Amino acid sequence: MAIPPETFFLPANLQGSLQQRIRQLVAQGIVEGRFRAGEKMPSSRGLATHLGVSRITVTLAYAELVASDYLTSRGRSGYFVSSSAPLQPEFEPRPQAAADQVDYAIRTGARFSGTEMLKRPPDWASFRFPFIYGQADASLFDHQNWRQCALRALGKRDFEALTSDYYDRDDPLLIEYILRNILPRRGIEASSGQVLLTMGAQNALWLAGQVLTGPGVRTVLENPSYPSLRGILAQTGGVVDWVDVDSDGLPPEALPKDVDVVFTTASHHCPTNATMPMARRRALLDAASAQDFVIVEDDYEFEMSFLKAVSPALKSLDREGRVIYVGSFSKSIFPGLRLGYIVAPEGLIREARALRALTLRHPPGHIQRTAAYFLSLGHYDALVNRMKQAFKRRRLAMAEAIEAAGLCVAGQGGVGGSSFWMAAPEGVDTEILARDLHQEGVLIEPGRVFFDPANAPRNYYRLAYSTIPVGRIAEGIERIGVAIARAV
Repeated sequence: MAIPPETFFLPANLQGSLQQRIRQLVAQGIVEGRFRAGEKMPSSRGLATHLGVSRITVTLAYAELVASDYLTSRGRSGYFVSSSAPLQPEFEPRPQAAADQVDYAIRTGARFSGTEMLKRPPDWASFRFPFIYGQADASLFDHQNWRQCALRALGKRDFEALTSDYYDRDDPLLIEYILRNILPRRGIEASSGQVLLTMGAQNALWLAGQVLTGPGVRTVLENPSYPSLRGILAQTGGVVDWVDVDSDGLPPEALPKDVDVVFTTASHHCPTNATMPMARRRALLDAASAQDFVIVEDDYEFEMSFLKAVSPALKSLDREGRVIYVGSFSKSIFPGLRLGYIVAPEGLIREARALRALTLRHPPGHIQRTAAYFLSLGHYDALVNRMKQAFKRRRLAMAEAIEAAGLCVAGQGGVGGSSFWMAAPEGVDTEILARDLHQEGVLIEPGRVFFDPANAPRNYYRLAYSTIPVGRIAEGIERIGVAIARAV
């Protein structure tokens, strides 16, 4: 029996070239059982006419389906569904239970789902004024060279990197680049045994939290701080003290005397953008030595320094092995990459490596090798320079618009970055403000989740410019100003 051409159509949600989409249509129909073994496919001419594509496109799609054993070719007789084509397994569906018989909220204690996180709509890119942090701008990214690096990493020469289970090891090419090119820019010297790749900075912070903290361990968080870090430390059962930051970041003199671990964003504080001066950095290291605590330094966004040179990392001043350094490529390449690293003494790296091996083994080998090529061939530096130039223009436009709208900047940083930390007038709840602005196509990030929940102000918010075109900034800021004026 022949399958009529009218059975096929190309829905808009299918991705790829016409040839790839036709292959997907046919393969999906076979796997789902709509096209059965031995049935004849439409002729290439007939299907091409029906779909409005060239005959060669259909012919090439059929040829690849033959190579994949979805179809067989019988010469002049045409193409037929293969008898050995993949099929969905047949099974008898079980009747759906009326309701779950186990209360998993009680069994799990909602230990993880109860953590407050920054929220943004999944369709944020469709908003006209997305002042949200940490997302990639497709207009700045080097798609062509990333694709070429990914294809190279898929080649025969890199087959082992693609398919191997590294277990607890990392891609030596990527480790070498980090050691020779990334860390020296931050004033850090390290050996391969002192570096561990992670699934982004958040995974690095989780590993550090698991290895360094636990019941009875006293930890200091900056107030305000990265919201997910609070959730990470809540899992360990330790004691968390919040220490208020000022315009120079974390004040060492405010630390409790019995602290064990301090988490800090010294070079570019999250979210206020404050930079810790060198004198305070040395004072923090002196306190660590005198009080015998260690420091986890999240060196986030150091690449986006376009106003003046960024200060050396806190780790570069460390002479006692007390600083655990966390870096990431997620902000500078794209957040979905999920690739970061820890730099620390070998004793800590050994424990973190063992924990990583128990939970996720290692970041995917293909991602590691693709990133290694992208970095080593110079594409990364070109991308960062392009981003810095664009961010500088956007920052200038935003600063002018903020001043024109009469808004209050609570923190903007002196080296660059990609956001402003803002303060609305007392009495304005920025979570309500964000909901109102959402209806006008404006996205902002309310600030309450950054603070100690025991005493969190509600009038702060963050405005980022990593994805919004410079030509839309002024109108978006004006809308925020109008909304705040209504709320006062």
